[in-house]
Amino acid sequence: MIRNGLYSVNSSLPDGLEGTSSGVTVLQDGTMRGGGSIYYHTGKYTCSGGKWKGQVTTREHEPDMITKLFARKVVTMGFAGTYTNDGAEFEATALAGKRSVRLKVIFRLLVADGDEQN
Repeated sequence: MIRNGLYSVNSSLPDGLEGTSSGVTVLQDGTMRGGGSIYYHTGKYTCSGGKWKGQVTTREHEPDMITKLFARKVVTMGFAGTYTNDGAEFEATALAGKRSVRLKVIFRLLVADGDEQN
């Protein structure tokens, strides 16, 4: 199982398109909730044997700040990837308006549930 906890999230567009994003997310018992300075995301996932898959939806919470690819769009994508004890990653293809875009997303475990530091 993917460890429940708080993760840093970094995403990039591997096809040479401009755009990266970073933030945090909480992965807990098959749900994903998090965001950064412009976007937030929610999703669900299943995992087993070092592989995970699911669906995530990204929305803006600061639409006036950007003119990027996902601006003023709700973007939902299916994903599949791998995980270890320290993090996870996936690649996905998102439909942003009429444009199809590949993403690479990396999760790094910051604090596992039960390991909170004061």
